[in-house]
Amino acid sequence: MIYQRPKGTNDILPKEATLWEYLEATAKSIACKYGYQEMRVPIFESEKLFKRSSGETSDVVAKEMYEFTDKGNRKMALRPEGTAGVVRAYIENKLYAPEYVKPLKVYYQGPMFRYERPQSGRSREFNQFGIEAFGVEDPRLDAETIILGWDIIAALGIGHVTVTLNTLGDAPSRQSYLKALVDYLTPYNEELSKDSQIRLQKNPLRILDSKDVHDQQIIQNAPKITNYLTDDARKYFDQVQSKLTEMGINYQLNDDLVRGLDYYNHTIFELVYTGEAFGNKPLTILAGGRYNQLVEELGGPHTPGIGFGLGEERIIEILQRDESLVSKLQPQIDLFLVGVDQSVNDYIFKLAQDLREKGITVVYDYMGRSVKSQLKLANRQRAKFTIVIGEDELKNNEFKLKKMCDGTEIPVKLAEITKNILGEI
Repeated sequence: MIYQRPKGTNDILPKEATLWEYLEATAKSIACKYGYQEMRVPIFESEKLFKRSSGETSDVVAKEMYEFTDKGNRKMALRPEGTAGVVRAYIENKLYAPEYVKPLKVYYQGPMFRYERPQSGRSREFNQFGIEAFGVEDPRLDAETIILGWDIIAALGIGHVTVTLNTLGDAPSRQSYLKALVDYLTPYNEELSKDSQIRLQKNPLRILDSKDVHDQQIIQNAPKITNYLTDDARKYFDQVQSKLTEMGINYQLNDDLVRGLDYYNHTIFELVYTGEAFGNKPLTILAGGRYNQLVEELGGPHTPGIGFGLGEERIIEILQRDESLVSKLQPQIDLFLVGVDQSVNDYIFKLAQDLREKGITVVYDYMGRSVKSQLKLANRQRAKFTIVIGEDELKNNEFKLKKMCDGTEIPVKLAEITKNILGEI
């Protein structure tokens, strides 16, 4: 029997892994410049955590969670998103205590799980890089969070990206808007999809995020939340926009943007890609927003927060189209040691170890190949240098260090190998 990977999962092979390393290293480097530190949380948590944070009527909870009962009869779930686990860790470890600087800024990276139909750029096991900042409600932090996300995408060299922006307002704004939305949608109750009929009773705002075609036609003329903002909420959102404009970030207002989870309020945003990797169709590659009640709802003190998540698979699909980048990121070997015959195997084994300890990447042949075949293998592994080692080289303690890019050969003594290679790389 030949085993196959589960549907909706992917094998990341060595050649592709270099792109993942590049993406994650770039994101972490930029997050650190903004004062963020890494946090690692479990891949599975109590299912109640995600139901309380994401909302019972969200697609994530209602349809997409990987749930299981463990041997202790506890209901658990693989994490469908990153924020809930980070908030739980923030509360459980009392990171809100006075000794911690506010805002507390953390980033995370790792796999998430949602049981949905696999498609391009979306898998059942997928990876996210995300950030969260706790303890401060300030329009400057909202703008800075968006700019951080923009900086990551720009540093990766990805074009055709637009920032889309909206606000869900403060609590009074939302309360007024929900009443207007329910008044508008109630006459259409029988026409709405079954999911939206349930949401109309439990969480009407979720209907705005419906993927049902007829639902979308109905909500096209629904009232907009921007018409129900309090003066304070409007002023807050105006300041966010002002800071983005001040820093040269072009954005588009989209009053249909609501985000798919229940915990957002005030600023919400997406970075939308419209390039060739996905057929020029708009695709969200980074999304987030402010959530001022979530920490309190999960049992902590009142703590404002803001963050975003970046979908790594979608970014990888875009980066793979850049052949020059893919080529540049492929690993190179510093030195390939070519043995003339098996009599030098023990010497090559020890020499390779000595050179590695000095910081040089070294490989050699294990298969008894001919010198010609070994040199071909060195080329395939993109070795920068080769040294052919035989009885004569050992007897005279003199080797020829060959630069593979142009064929130049440099006579060197054993003690000079390290110096010459490190001087060139």
